[in-house]
Formats: sequence, structure tokens, C-alpha cells
Amino acid sequence: MRKGVEIAPAEGKLGIMLVGLGAVSTTFVAGVEAVRKGMALPIGSLTQMGTIRLGKRTENRFPKIKDFVPLADLNDLVFGAWDIFPDSAYEAALKAGVLEKQLIEDLREQLQSLKPMPAVFSQEYVKKLNGNNVKKAKNKMELAEALMEDIARFKTENGCERLVMIWAASTEAFLEPSEVHSSIEAFEKGLYDNDPKIAPSMIYAYAAIKSGVPFANGAPNLTIDIPALTELAEIKRVPICGKDFKTGQTLMKTIIAPGLKARMLGLEGWYSTNILGNRDGEVLDDPENFRTKEESKLSVLDAILQPELYPELYGKFSHVVRINYYPPRGDNKEGWDNIDIFGWLGYKMQIKIDFLCRDSILAAPLVLDLALFLDLAQRAQMKGVQEWLSFYFKSPQTAPGLYPEHDLFIQLKKLKNTLRYLRGEELITHLGLEYYESDI
Repeated sequence: MRKGVEIAPAEGKLGIMLVGLGAVSTTFVAGVEAVRKGMALPIGSLTQMGTIRLGKRTENRFPKIKDFVPLADLNDLVFGAWDIFPDSAYEAALKAGVLEKQLIEDLREQLQSLKPMPAVFSQEYVKKLNGNNVKKAKNKMELAEALMEDIARFKTENGCERLVMIWAASTEAFLEPSEVHSSIEAFEKGLYDNDPKIAPSMIYAYAAIKSGVPFANGAPNLTIDIPALTELAEIKRVPICGKDFKTGQTLMKTIIAPGLKARMLGLEGWYSTNILGNRDGEVLDDPENFRTKEESKLSVLDAILQPELYPELYGKFSHVVRINYYPPRGDNKEGWDNIDIFGWLGYKMQIKIDFLCRDSILAAPLVLDLALFLDLAQRAQMKGVQEWLSFYFKSPQTAPGLYPEHDLFIQLKKLKNTLRYLRGEELITHLGLEYYESDI
């Protein structure tokens, strides 16, 4: 067996610092607390419930992932947060309306103890929201330094050995890469100059990386997907990943589209619409914020179907995405898809999907897995973009010039093979010919 990578043990407390204490973060924190109290199972979490095959099928070795790689224990997790509203996690969870009130009451003591620090925020990037729990400074570098002070203080006060940071806040207005993003020097100058191309999420990411804290971007914002911050992550030897949690409708696309392509079935059109009424829906009701999300959601099908390789099947398909803010629906999102396909001799068929999902219920276990895997990556001395965590994102970050892999099943294979590599186990190719070869 090949020797694995040396991984520092997961000793002591791991602090998970959440940017945004809304529906996703409160559902995540409440869920972990419920699991720790034996009130629930961590359903949806690959790190907690998933297994990994080792060696040949005939060996019957299928340990749980959490027993195979040294992940932080749920009992060692400590939570911190920033938010533009001063509500504790208890108050925020009640307002979010995701979880049953009785469950929130049962966890009241734990949730009330989590109070958000003042956030870095500007309505310039999220016009639909306005809160007063916000940091003030003369420039964006001072805001970054204030965040770094928060990080250091949180680590000391909570006795944490290690930290990770997860962006679980709203989608920001659309930004394209520009000169200020091209290098660390340009970016830092932009922080001092209050450059409008530097959004709050970038300030959080900069503060995290400068503090040696791994960072995951759960929104479609540009954030760390810029040369300045990927370069800084390499220099500081910090793992980063993103972007945009893969939850409802896009999750379905990355499951179904690979199946259509595998069977060489053609696609004429894929119409997607969403109805949701949470804070995310309110923010995305603004065209500039929706454009950021749209870029993330539209990229999936092209990447999976590769129309340049299969022009007869996928060269002219129409892909439309709509998001509709409808307050009565709350966090219970409805994703409706109409898929027009064609098969043998060009005969047309349709697939219709009505996914009545709960956005934050799908996102919460992703926050947990990303926090634990980023911590593992740092203890394994992995740095920069962690493409093996593409499994969790709508728009996975990759090395420059490398197209992202969107197929959910290839993403899972990549993730598990990375874990096997770290532990010195044989990578699984699923070839299987050795079971049928004969010396006769």
C-alpha cells in the first residue's frame, strides 16, 4: 500500500465562523446541537453518514468516512458569526421559520448563546437588505483589520485550536474580475482606496486568509475566485473553495443531465423556475443580485453536456432560469423544471420535475461537511483551491484555465479518491476486469 499524507490530528476545538446568521446558518447550528444532544441524525452529511469503499469489492471494506479520515468531532465544534442584524441564533431561527418552534425552544439555551458580531456590509452590493449591526471604518482595509481582530479574539476567548470560515450570507450584486483583483498588491491598494470592485465578501475572505483560516464561499459571489486571493491563499498555505452551495434545482440538474448525456439523449430546452420567500428570495428579487445567481445556475448544463463535442445533441438547446420572490412560501422553495429531450430518430419526449424542497435543510449539512473537510485539508497541508470539494458547489472553483467538473457522480468520485490518496489507499477506477480474467 502506498504511504499516505501526514495529517495532523484533529485535537482541540474547531471554531466555525459563519458570515451571516440567517436561515442557513441557524439551521446548521441548530442541527449540530440537536445531533450532539442525541435528538436527531445528521442526514444529508457525507462526513457523518457516508461510507467509502477501500480496495476490491471482494474485500468488503466500507468504513464510514468519519472513521477513515481524522475529522474534527462534532462535540469539539464552536460557533461564531457576523450579521447585519443583532438577533441571536435563537431569535434569527424563529424569524427564519425553517425549523419547528418546539425544536428551537428545546435548543434555546445553545442558540441564545450565539450572538453575531457587527458585520462588514454595504447596501451597494445588497440593496434589498438594511441592518444596523454594521462595522464603521474610514476604508476597507480598516474593515479587514477589524475582522482579523474579531477572528483572533474569537479564537482566544473560545480556546480554539483551529478555525474555518464559511460565507453563508446573501448573494451580492454582480461583479466581473477587474484590475484591482489581478494581484495582491492591487487588491490591498484597493482596500485602502475603498475600491467599489471590492465587495464585503472579498474583505471577509482576505481577512480569513491573512489570519490563516480556510474559507468556503457558499454564494455565487466572485469573492475568492480572483487572482489576488487565490495567490494569497497559496502564499499563506490556506485551503479555499467555492462557490454557491449546490442545493435544490441545480442539484437535480447535476443528477439528471449526466444521465441524459450518458445515454446520448438530445436536449432541446430546459426551462427552470423557482418560487421562494426567504431572505435569499428577497435579495434575488433585485436584478443585479439575480444576475450573480443566474451566472452560477446557467453554467451547469454547458459544462456537463459539452455541446462543442456533441453539437447534434446539445448544440442548440435553450436554457432559461427564473427566480420568483413569493413571501408566503418562506424557506420552502419550489423548483419546477420542464425538460424537452429527443431520442432515437429524433422523436421528442419531456421530463417534468417539481421539487418541493427546503433550501436551508439541504444547505445545512453542506456547511458542516465543508467546515470539516477544509479543516482536514489544512491539517494535511493542502493549500489554495480545493477542487476535490466541487461536490458541494453550483459553480466549482478550479485552477486557472481548467474547466470545472459539474457531474455530481464524477465530483463524488473525485472527493472519495482524494480521501483515499490522503490515507495511502488504492484509488478506485471501477474497471473490475480482474474479476473476469483467467490464466487458462
